[in-house]
Order: sequence, then structure tokens, then C-alpha cells
Amino acid sequence: MDLLLVEKTLIGLFLAIVIATVVSKLRGKKFKLPPGPIPVPIFGNWLQVGDDLNHRNLTDYAKKFGDILLLRMGQRNLVVVSSPDLAKEVLHTQGVEFGSRTRNVVFDIFTGKGQDMVFTVYGEHWRKMRRIMTVPFFTNKVVQQYRHGWEAEAAAVVEDVKKNPESATNGIVLRRRLQLMMYNNMYRIMFDKRFESEDDPLFVKLRALNGERSRLAQSFEYNYGDFIPILRPFLKGYLKICKEVKDKRLQLFKDYFVDERKKLASTKPMDNDGLKCAIDHILEAQQKGEINEDNVLYIVENINVAAIETTLWSIEWGIAELVNHPKIQKKLRAEIDTVLGVGVPITEPDTHKLPYLQAVIKETLRLRMAIPLLVPHMNLHDAKLGSYDIPAESKILVNAWWLANNPSHWKKPEEFRPERFLEEESKVEANGNDFRYLPFGVGRRSCPGIILALPILGITLGRLVQNFEMLPPPGQSKLDTTEKGGQFSLHILKHSTIVLKPRSV
Repeated sequence: MDLLLVEKTLIGLFLAIVIATVVSKLRGKKFKLPPGPIPVPIFGNWLQVGDDLNHRNLTDYAKKFGDILLLRMGQRNLVVVSSPDLAKEVLHTQGVEFGSRTRNVVFDIFTGKGQDMVFTVYGEHWRKMRRIMTVPFFTNKVVQQYRHGWEAEAAAVVEDVKKNPESATNGIVLRRRLQLMMYNNMYRIMFDKRFESEDDPLFVKLRALNGERSRLAQSFEYNYGDFIPILRPFLKGYLKICKEVKDKRLQLFKDYFVDERKKLASTKPMDNDGLKCAIDHILEAQQKGEINEDNVLYIVENINVAAIETTLWSIEWGIAELVNHPKIQKKLRAEIDTVLGVGVPITEPDTHKLPYLQAVIKETLRLRMAIPLLVPHMNLHDAKLGSYDIPAESKILVNAWWLANNPSHWKKPEEFRPERFLEEESKVEANGNDFRYLPFGVGRRSCPGIILALPILGITLGRLVQNFEMLPPPGQSKLDTTEKGGQFSLHILKHSTIVLKPRSV
């Protein structure tokens, strides 16, 4: 059986080399392609570049080949954009042409080949999904409806930390408690539910399945089979695990949350006072025939990953930078005490009165961007970008991290210095009003979660700084902020142990 597979693989390789050579010659005549390393048949640049296409590696290639470059990763064309002008072209000026999403063998499994909102192709289905998700999730009305819940969840974190004697001495891994907080923040919106503790059996199961989904999807391990289809048989075991995790997650969402909400709605009609939770709105769209049950479950899948994990990473980065920069932490605490008064808990409306807090959040999102390459774009048809031709169905990566960390555009970008957003960059906002700074993207496919993430970041960081002096563990002068990059993500490699000394006020 193994010999037969090897024989088929070798024959496939030979045929693919012939086809690739012919196609390459034809394309060479037709297209003026962006610069990049010289590809070889079948493998393209994969043998030179490897699987690890993280933001720093792609920055190194940009320094060598320029603001737009082409990597031939097996049969995939990967175009990397690294300048504000070209980012504007992809995300705004030609937002329709480059508005689709490329997927891969793993994301096809987790999104049902684009039945969600994040990874669906640009078109009628995407517009419908975006519209259905906007009202229950991404409006100022939602922020005002749920911000009291977010404030209560942050207050519960503070109380739990104060009750734990380890937190003020040896320190605790605060992320674990913050993860529960973020699940509660989003599950309040989605299902009008919350989990009482980290030991809640349903929460433990949910967290484990979501964590496994993130690990499998964010890994670079499967790239070889995605880039080079003839190697895909070797991914069989990996893809089988992905499908099992996908099936278990969707079944859990259905059994414990979606179906439960349906039963509640059937026995107790929802009021028309605007206090429905998100799933009620989404199920109404299903009842009207706008979407099917799979779409409903994939919307829940998107929120579990996109809203919860990314915001949690940003909170964790913000805390780490405040621990490692005690003067900035002290300055932020002084601002909150001065504006609100000592001991007055920060609320969502207060975050808008605290410019230094806003600057700390912006600087965290600049230096430690949760999605440093944004979610990949794709052109369905042949297109132009700059002075180059971009073949149809190319994967377009905007290196947003490098846009925000390029010393040609930013003064001492390697420093964590919130003051830059009060001084030389005072007009730059996180909403994409400046193409050097795109933590949430911009344009049609930008991340709508910005409207939730920014207030949650402000409330959480504000409450922690108000109540604690945050320090590294005994014997350490700083936290380890080594990065762990994934297909799209950027988070801390090691979840930090932090000492939280209650303030004596």
C-alpha cells in the first residue's frame, strides 16, 4: 500500500513539474509579477521560505524585495504587502477586487468551506452574514446594553485575585481568570449565559475544544499539504483530528446553547424591548430562511475564536507591558485617580475621559498586534496592484505589524511608549484612519469587533491598575514577552505569572 502511494506520488510529481513548467512560461509572458525569490518547479519558494510565514519572517523578505513581493508557495501565489499606500489599495481603493478570502485545507474544515462570516468569499452571502451579525453584536447599543456586565465581570476578577493569597506573594497566572471573564463577556451577549467558575464542567469542555481548534488552525505544520496538493495524503491524520474537533465543537454549541435557547423561546416568547441576546436575532434570521442551521453554528464558531481569544491576547499583552514598564503603569494609575478619584471604579463611559489609558491601549495594539498579518485577502480575478499584475486567487497578506513598526514611519517603534499617541501621533486611531496603523484592518472586511474590544480592554486594564500594583514574580525583573506567532495570531509564548499587590488607599 505504501509503495503504491509512493508510486502515485512520483507520477504526480512528474506530471505536476511538466504542467508547472508550461504554466510558468505562459504566465511569464502574460504577467508582470511582483519581485520575490526565484521559485523552483512544484515547490516554488517553499523549500527556501519554509512553513513559518510569521510577520517577522515576512518583514525580512520585504526588506530584501520591497513593499510588494511574491512568494510561490507550491501551487499558491502569496503576495505580501508592506507599505501604507499598497495597504490602502488592497483594503480600501480596490476593496471589492481584493475583498474575498482565501482559505486552506484546515480552515475549510472549521468553517464548513466558508459558511461563516470571516472566511466566506466576498459577495451576497458575506453581505447577508455581516448584516445579520451587526445588530446583535457590533453596535453602540450593544456596548451600552452589556457594558454593565463587562464592568461586573472585571470587578469579579479583582475580587477573586484579592481572595487568593498567592497573588500578592508568589504570583498567579492571571490569564486563566481573565479567560473566564472573556467567555462570560461574550456568552452574556450571545446566549445570556455565564460560567460561575473556571471549574464549571461545561466551561472546561468548551475551553479545551476551543483551545484545540486554535492550536490546529494556527499551526504552520500543515502548510506543506496545503501548498502542494500531491503531498496532501500525508495530512490525512491531521485533517481527521481537525474534523473530529470541529464536529465536537459544533455539537456542543448546538446541544448546550443554541437548542437550549430555541426551547426557551418556544416556551417564553421574547419581548420586543430590544433586550434579546444575539442568538435570538440570529435564530430569527434562520426562521425567515435567510440562513440555515449550519450558518448559525458557524457564527457561534466565529465569535468563540475571533472575539474571545484575540481580545484576551491583547489584554495579556497590555498587562505584560505595564508590568515591564512600571513608570507607565504608575502614570496610568495617577491619571485614573486624578480624573475619577481614588477608589472610584472605572466604567465604560470613563474610558473616553482617560487619554493616557487610550494611549496605552493603542500602543499595545501597535507593538503587539493580535492579528499581525490581518485575515488574508484574495482577488477572485486577475488584478493590478501598484505596477504589478496579481494572478487570480492569489493570497494577499497585509503585514499590518510592519506598517506599525517600520522605523521609516514611526519614531523608535521597538519601544513601548504610549506617549507617541498623545504627541507626534495624536491623530492616529485604531479604526484605520491612518494606513500605518491597522490593528483591526479597515474597509469592507475589517474586524467589526473593534466596537467591543476597545471598551473591554479599557475596563479590564483600568480596573487592574486601579486595584493592584502589578509586578513580575519574585527573583525576576521582567516578564518574558517572547512571541508565539501562528497563521494569523500573535500571543505570548509563555503565559506569565504576575504578582498583584492590592493598593493601600
